[in-house]
Amino acid sequence: MHKVLIVEDDVNISKVIQINLESLYETVIVGDGESAIEIIKNNKFSAIILDIMLPGISGFDVIRTIKALKIDVPILVLTAKSQDVDKIFGLELGADDYITKPFNPRELVARVKALIRRVYEFNSKSKSNVENIEYESIKLNLEYNKVYVDNREINLTPREFQLLKVLITHKNKILTRDELIEYVWGRYFSGDTKTLDVHIRRLREKIEANPEMPRYIHTQWGVGYYFGGN
Repeated sequence: MHKVLIVEDDVNISKVIQINLESLYETVIVGDGESAIEIIKNNKFSAIILDIMLPGISGFDVIRTIKALKIDVPILVLTAKSQDVDKIFGLELGADDYITKPFNPRELVARVKALIRRVYEFNSKSKSNVENIEYESIKLNLEYNKVYVDNREINLTPREFQLLKVLITHKNKILTRDELIEYVWGRYFSGDTKTLDVHIRRLREKIEANPEMPRYIHTQWGVGYYFGGN
């Protein structure tokens, strides 16, 4: 059974989340960032539901620590703020999705289910057919979900890896934002396209020599993105 970590300092909210998830997943609750980091170091979770406004260490700092430790786990950010800057900052740090308080518990459950299904089913299918995908200086190892640029390993989140794989396997084909979101986040994703745009920007920063003048991931204005050399 998948195990989900709930990091939330409001006991009422954490209990509501737990009650709605416990028939599907094993759940663990912690109420602060320091406790979250310690339990993440010593346990394997299939997903983390992470409040941003925590006592002591913020949710943003928890994400930074997870990425510094190179722990691959999908993260759903909870925030009481509706400003785009908070959502975007969480995504830029490496979160996979976000939901704003107050939220519908059924929507949160759907988001978590989609997150786990897309990440873990994707990994399973990738490993069932071991092969490499190569394009110029970029190489994807599908057995271990690793990416190399000029023979140097690049650390991607699971979502970034999915996005790159979709783009490179459809090279020179323009994919609309809706198509990319369906490929990577699923048909029932209810966020907005800023999530995709942030992931594209992060991916460019990691694989492009000059992200401002990309060689591989190109924008088709008003439509979407495509992958191809200059």
